[in-house]
Amino acid sequence: MPNKLTHALKRADRAVASAFCLMLASAGACLAYAPYAEQSAPAVTAQPRALAAKVVAAAAQPAPVPVAKTAQAAPELHATPASFENDGMPALGPSQEELLAQVFLQQGECLANALYYEARGESRAGQMAIAEVVYNRMRSGYYPRTICGIVYEGARLRTGCQFSFTCDGEMLRPKSPVPWRRAERLALQIVTGLVKLGDTTMDATSYHATEVQPVWSGTMERTVQIGNHIFYRPIRRTFTRGA
Repeated sequence: MPNKLTHALKRADRAVASAFCLMLASAGACLAYAPYAEQSAPAVTAQPRALAAKVVAAAAQPAPVPVAKTAQAAPELHATPASFENDGMPALGPSQEELLAQVFLQQGECLANALYYEARGESRAGQMAIAEVVYNRMRSGYYPRTICGIVYEGARLRTGCQFSFTCDGEMLRPKSPVPWRRAERLALQIVTGLVKLGDTTMDATSYHATEVQPVWSGTMERTVQIGNHIFYRPIRRTFTRGA
């Protein structure tokens, strides 16, 4: 009889110990999951808006890009009729920050193409000089008011394009990955204001490669040579009062 009682007590002790271990394992799993869920969930949901906020914050620095008129020049960004979910409620469209981020990405892409095709073999200073010409034209009042408008001006006209790569078929060729990433990075930094342009070209609105001599160069004032490009600005006329 004592032996049976002893065995029964041992079995009961093992059952209690097993239950206790199971409780500890469950509690440990809960504690291990809780911080993981708290740390990972916000990162997934907040990431798109955080990225957009960074673009907007960077764009808040002075950068002469007329956002309102740029949006008009990009019809694909205009508001479209709201779509509806299964419950009949209108679906939420992109926020103002997201639309603004799209505009900056679009304008950055146009500037990147200009830097790549016009100066991919140039130094950083040479590429920024090309960007200065684009911005100087945009501010002059005699050219389109957006980066994309400047870069692709005349691309579809018989009178000819302003930037030859937009109408001579060069854009149909594959891009070299490394120079393209370099141009794309610099262009986005310029458009968002992270990199500020100076005045190394001295208000130049035109340029040409050193190996050519276009007819129009005689009608403008030469300012400086940077790398393989010579830069020009309109002739500044001074008036003197007669006696």
